[in-house]
Amino acid sequence: MGRKIICVAALVVEGLDLVVKMSELEKFEAVHPDVHVLLSTVRAVRVVEDAWPELRGIRAPGTGIPGVIAVGTRRGSFGKDFAVVHGRERAIVVELDGAAYSRIILTAQDADSIEAEIQRRLMPTTSVLPSTT
Repeated sequence: MGRKIICVAALVVEGLDLVVKMSELEKFEAVHPDVHVLLSTVRAVRVVEDAWPELRGIRAPGTGIPGVIAVGTRRGSFGKDFAVVHGRERAIVVELDGAAYSRIILTAQDADSIEAEIQRRLMPTTSVLPSTT
């Protein structure tokens, strides 16, 4: 019996960066190492039920089988997106401004908790100044 190879990319916050951490197989599929973008470039984060309608442009470089896998850089008139999409699971879409990529699209079983964590990190901290009266 063969071994099942599990690909589980993660979207994590490390310091001031949002990082797409990929398995070794996903790095091979993407022809790319882990992707790092500054949190300050994140403009919006949302969860979608199906990542496939979010994919745009052509895959270059990367791996793709429609409806099955789309891993790597997607290029078009919009610039570049980075996708790690396996199957038809829920996904996180991160809209970026001023980064090497316009968007990151990543399938994730825990999409809601990932979105909440990124949103929490994006919330500005407010401090209350003491009253001078």
